[in-house]
Amino acid sequence: MLSQLVAFLFAIVILGCSKTSAPDTFRAEYVLGTLCRIDLFENGSAGLYSMLFTRLSELDRIFSANREDSGLAMISRSAGLEPVRISPELFTVLERSLYYAEVSGGAFDPTLGPLIKLWGIGTENPRIPSDGEIRNTLDLVDWRDLELTGTGGTERTAFLKKQGMSLDLGAIAKGYAADELAGLLQANGIPRALIDLGGNIYVWGKKASGGPWRIGVQDPTDVRGTYAGVLEMKESISVVSAGKYERYFTGIDGNRYHHIMELQETGGNRQGYPVENNLLSVTVIAFSSMDADALSTSCFALGYEKGLDLAKANGAEILFIFENKTIRGSAGALEAFSASGDYRVIY
Repeated sequence: MLSQLVAFLFAIVILGCSKTSAPDTFRAEYVLGTLCRIDLFENGSAGLYSMLFTRLSELDRIFSANREDSGLAMISRSAGLEPVRISPELFTVLERSLYYAEVSGGAFDPTLGPLIKLWGIGTENPRIPSDGEIRNTLDLVDWRDLELTGTGGTERTAFLKKQGMSLDLGAIAKGYAADELAGLLQANGIPRALIDLGGNIYVWGKKASGGPWRIGVQDPTDVRGTYAGVLEMKESISVVSAGKYERYFTGIDGNRYHHIMELQETGGNRQGYPVENNLLSVTVIAFSSMDADALSTSCFALGYEKGLDLAKANGAEILFIFENKTIRGSAGALEAFSASGDYRVIY
């Protein structure tokens, strides 16, 4: 797993970075469940990198679904028993998660922890659960059973109403972390930087050359570092993609099972299974990486028409890559995008 992430890191989706960048100007560490890279170019220093990665480690101790000592794990252990006092960071992310759960009609759901665990996608032992297992697990997945109280001080609490419920913030926490790092860069007067939190990209400031940042959009049908096209962006912005190619396994039936689950009741007998529509991936462009993160998953699950409407309603630009290798999206995203290979943009 780590070797794959390292390979992805150096086939990075940012193309044409400043020539002033040298091998010792960036730092990469494994945190937040992925390999994270920060490049401060000519402004990098050991102290700045230490500060940024220390903050990432602090956020990992809050948001991780795989650490028993995380703030998130404490809420899950107390499900159905009692509310848990939580940090301001966790309250902010859970509050935004509930917002996206509501506006997406449940396509985004921070309480899908039991379903993720059932499938085991991304672990060493993924499996295809039975229909009965999925139905029983879905009884523990409902964002409306997550209750938040308080707005300040130590009175912020979170409560999962049913025992057996658990949280998973894998579709939003890295975005929050990228926004936090961008805030630290601004506070320390850093004029330009590249943040890559396992594919959650945030380009900060302007390139030294004055030209646009060139951000490659992964070809979901090919190896890491092969692009379906390139986005050119001139300002501080976040770009986050979600799709079938990210985390998946091939079952004994020969089918690919990915990590974005059908959670809406309108999914019929597909509810609780990986989303199956005619999309391969979605890429969201937004000033807030947290919003881009949540929207990428939500809009993939919703499909093209509803996903496009949701992105626009939240001030984001978006690209959809379809199974037939056509690309559609919002006007701003298409204007900034140049397709590669046999991909074809439909305006």
